[in-house]
Amino acid sequence: MVLEQTGQHQSHFAYSDHWRKNLPVLAQSHRVFSIDLIGYGYSDKPNPRELDVDNFYTFETWGCQLNDFCKDVIRDKAFFICNSIGGLVGLQAAVMEPQLCRGILLLNISLRMLHITKQPWFGRSLIKAFQNLLRNTAVGKFFFKSVATPESVKNILCQCYYDTSQVTDELVQAILLPGLEPGAVDVFLEFICYSGGPLPEELLPQVKCPVLVAWGDKDPWEPIELGRAYGKFDTVEDFVVLPNVGHCPQDEAPHLVNPLVESFVARHANVAN
Repeated sequence: MVLEQTGQHQSHFAYSDHWRKNLPVLAQSHRVFSIDLIGYGYSDKPNPRELDVDNFYTFETWGCQLNDFCKDVIRDKAFFICNSIGGLVGLQAAVMEPQLCRGILLLNISLRMLHITKQPWFGRSLIKAFQNLLRNTAVGKFFFKSVATPESVKNILCQCYYDTSQVTDELVQAILLPGLEPGAVDVFLEFICYSGGPLPEELLPQVKCPVLVAWGDKDPWEPIELGRAYGKFDTVEDFVVLPNVGHCPQDEAPHLVNPLVESFVARHANVAN
């Protein structure tokens, strides 16, 4: 999502519909876009096997996409408001072209616990073998088919939402339908086999703009006990705990996230960086 206030902008990452509770509120005083990264949502999903590159769906690719969006559509600096894996994209974009990013708000950024460097040395070959199995045999597509159902999506969301009443049929459909688009299975398998690339702790020291980290304290996937370490970086101005909230605060607790976004932007709207 990209937001404008007297020339200032914000960008948010996830399936664009995952920000449906934030867009109307922030759009009252800003120009707002919610974008789907290439390969996700309703963006194009080129088959990575048909591209003449070793790895296409990477944080570098998505960082370039975000920066191009800022240059071609926004034509100005932007604030990046990111959730989960999207946080890596926002950080990567800010590192690649710092002149385009005015500030970043990270909501439960992915710790990337499956990154190859975070695995014991004796398990790395097994991980690689499993990834090859998913990517190069029918096992991967069978696995995707098993999770690309309303029942599976709802079960997964109920794991990561603390307030499961927020896991509505509308939300399930918003997450599921883009995953049924042609080419989605190839992107899914490519990304779950992507265990390299940057880590948050590598990108945060390189960022030149203000960073605010907020964390739902009931996130079972990205435990707040580990997330607190990101609040200690010099580039991070504060670490905000969102009580009784899971992995997707923007959707589960927009009443907490929207004011946080507004105040963060207001503090840095006229600050040069």
